[in-house]
Amino acid sequence: MNRRQFLSKSGVVLTAGSLSAIEPIQRIGKPKLRLSVSAYSFRKQLMAKPGAPGAMDMLGFIDWAATQDLDAVEPTSYFFPKKITPPFLAELKRRAYLHGLDISSGAIRNVFTLPDGPEIEKWHTHVNTWVDHYDAIGCPVIRVFAGRAPKGIPEKTAIENAVRNLEKACRYAGEKGIMLALENHDFLMDSNRLMEVVQRVNSPWFAVNLDSGNFADKDVYQAFEKVAPYAATVQLKVSVRNPSGIKVPADLSRFIKILKKTSYRGYVVLEYEAAEDPFRAMPKYLKQLRELL
Repeated sequence: MNRRQFLSKSGVVLTAGSLSAIEPIQRIGKPKLRLSVSAYSFRKQLMAKPGAPGAMDMLGFIDWAATQDLDAVEPTSYFFPKKITPPFLAELKRRAYLHGLDISSGAIRNVFTLPDGPEIEKWHTHVNTWVDHYDAIGCPVIRVFAGRAPKGIPEKTAIENAVRNLEKACRYAGEKGIMLALENHDFLMDSNRLMEVVQRVNSPWFAVNLDSGNFADKDVYQAFEKVAPYAATVQLKVSVRNPSGIKVPADLSRFIKILKKTSYRGYVVLEYEAAEDPFRAMPKYLKQLRELL
């Protein structure tokens, strides 16, 4: 499925010039929110040694997701086997399909704030490799970072580097029919700075991965609403930072109302980072989200 087909099925209006992420995504139809879960929610279990209490691998994560009332899963790249083979990717895709689960999105680690040179080329190779891996399992969109602003490089230059490298990465991803979605992360946790980058990346294969828990704005709900029209995928966390920077419980219903207000049509991915054991905590949050959708 190419991006035009993907967006069409998602209810997005494709008009002249609309295939650019510098404008809000124009969606048609009523809001349609589907529920997914991020493998990062089980980071401790997925990083544990095999056989340790609670240890899990990526296939086990998909099996667990099948026991919940979910539409999809987000398999985070950090927890794939060190040696990734075509048979493994095929089995992951098969397992998800037989469990009735879509691959809502992927997530990788990268740094795009670097200037031209050997180091940034290594990151492009890394991102392209993961585009190929996610393409093999039918993933339509991948969460990416801009990365931190390197020491000694002015913020303005870091932003220019990020824009240039995001556009380059999107060209390869677009050949596979995959979108790259920039997360409000690292030095882009302020919504104004994030939008400065978003509105400069000129690619039909670029959008935002909207993470409710990462905003450093005084009003995280206002920041969330500002960026929501540009989101191709959404990650919700169960806590947010208050104006003093202290983490407090998130008003999940308020986030869902904002998404519906903007006619969002796509996946809402629960990314659980709180202290309570995810096996105990996540079912209740997933139930709450399902009722809100």
